[in-house]
Order: sequence, then C-alpha cells, then structure tokens
Amino acid sequence: MLSRRIIPCLDVRDGKTTKGIRFKGNVDIGDPIAMARFYYEEGADELVFYDITASSDHRPIMIDVVRQVAGEIFIPFSVGGGIRTVEDMREVLLAGAEKVSVNSAAVKNPGLISEGAKAFGNQCIVLGMDVKRVETSAKIPSGYEIVINGGRIYTGIDALWWAKEAERLGAGEICLNSIDADGTQEGYELNLTRMISESVGIPVIASGGAGHPEHLYQVLAEARADAALIASMTHYGTYTVRQIKEYLNERGVKVRMVW
Repeated sequence: MLSRRIIPCLDVRDGKTTKGIRFKGNVDIGDPIAMARFYYEEGADELVFYDITASSDHRPIMIDVVRQVAGEIFIPFSVGGGIRTVEDMREVLLAGAEKVSVNSAAVKNPGLISEGAKAFGNQCIVLGMDVKRVETSAKIPSGYEIVINGGRIYTGIDALWWAKEAERLGAGEICLNSIDADGTQEGYELNLTRMISESVGIPVIASGGAGHPEHLYQVLAEARADAALIASMTHYGTYTVRQIKEYLNERGVKVRMVW
C-alpha cells in the first residue's frame, strides 16, 4: 500500500496566505514563502499553492511568488489559480512546480486537461474540483454540483460525472474540495470523498474541513482518499504535521515518517 500523503495548502491572495470559511471572510495569516519552508521542514509530503483570486480577477498567477516558494522546498509542489493555457502550465512548471492544478478554466475548456496531459504527462495535471452539496435532480444526480471562480458561479455540472470525465481526458489526480466543509474544522465531507474515490482510478486528495487528526483518519482510512489537504488546523498552530502523522501511524495508516 502506498503511503497516504499529508499536504498543507496555502491559499494566497495579494501575496499573503489567507484563510476563510466556506470561501468567505478570508483573513491574511502569514507569508507563503516562510510558511512553505516551515511545512517542508516539518515533514509535509507535498505542498499546494492556490492563487485564489487569479481566476475571478481574470489575471495571471503570481509567478514570482511561485518561484520563491519553489526555491524553499524540496517536496512535490502543486500550483493552481489563473492557469488557462498550456503556456500558463509551462510557465508554472518552469518556475519550480511539479504539478499544475486546473479548476475553473478546465470547466470552461475541458480540452485543457488533455492538452496539458499530452504536453507534460498525466502526472503533472491535477483537476481541482470545488463542490457544493445541492438537491438531487436529473441534472445533478449525485447531489453535488461543481462551482467555479472561487465559489461564485454554479455550473449545473454534476461532480461525479465531472470527476470521471476529467480522468478520461487525462487528469492524473483530483483535488476534491468541499465548499460546505471548507474552513469549518468539523471534518471532511466523507460521503462526497468516498463516492469520488470509489468511482475513479486516479488518486483523490480530500480537501476542506480538517480540524482534528481523527478527521484525517476518517477520510484516509474510511473514505479511501489517497491524500488529505490541511490548512486551518496547522496554520493556527493547533496541531503540527508531525503530530498528525504520529496519530495516523498509531492508528495503522501508512504515512511517511521522516524523523
């Protein structure tokens, strides 16, 4: 069995790491470059960097910040926000990222997934999915809808269908973010995570809601996610990456121990 990955997430706005609840009320909490170095030294398996307003502001990603973060860490680094073309992907990869995450742009242009996979390999292409729980309908049979532009626009696209379609198009990984759980620290959206994880053959990263190591155990061991994104529970110093990994290791979840 492959080790489960623990992945801190840096949501960046105006050059600062920021955190909100359900995509609202964001407050700045630190310098992304210093935080990236801290998490690398703590034993994080990967790092995710999202320029959270690039898509809604219709601007390119903050490539200088990406480059500076990449210079501080020696673990896989995934970058998303404002990536609309293969050239945007190339720029991010040349700046030091190992993976690019596409979200809103891929919904608007699904061919971007296959174009990126062809140019750089499936392993480089992560589909970011921002998902909201809605009433089950003929259009949204799973009861989960894709929302884009930082939670601003409902697309009418069923989340389960989109996950399968993205895999078919060549995505190598899915980062599955529950808007309902985001920032609440009340636990991941287990039903959503299990449904997607059991329906695709590519790794699924659970995102949104981590507040206690038990939440990571639930999503990794019970909902079958391959990795778990964390933010608030470590950004605010409630837990460390080491404490989380030690807890999971004691519960029988295989994780990478580096100390």
